[in-house]
Amino acid sequence: MVGETTATRLARLRMRCWRRGTREMDLILGPFADSTLAQLGQADLEAFEALVAENDQDLYLWMSGQAAAPPNHAAIVALVRTERGIG
Repeated sequence: MVGETTATRLARLRMRCWRRGTREMDLILGPFADSTLAQLGQADLEAFEALVAENDQDLYLWMSGQAAAPPNHAAIVALVRTERGIG
C-alpha cells in the first residue's frame, strides 16, 4: 500500500495470516508470519504478500504438497514449507 510504513505492512500481513478464514491456513501462515516475516527481504516480502492474496483452498493444496504451487509462488511456498517444517 502506498505510504505504508514497514511496521504497518508487517502488522497488516500478520493479521491477514492469522485471520484467513480457514483454521488450517491460520496455523500454517500465522506462525510463519510471527517468526519469519520481519526477516524477509523486499522481494520475498512482496512475494509473500502476493501469496496471501490467493484463496485458502489453493494455498492449502500448495502448502500440504497435494498440488504444485504455480511458478510465480513456488519459491515463497517452498520457504514457508521449510520454515514451518512441512513435508
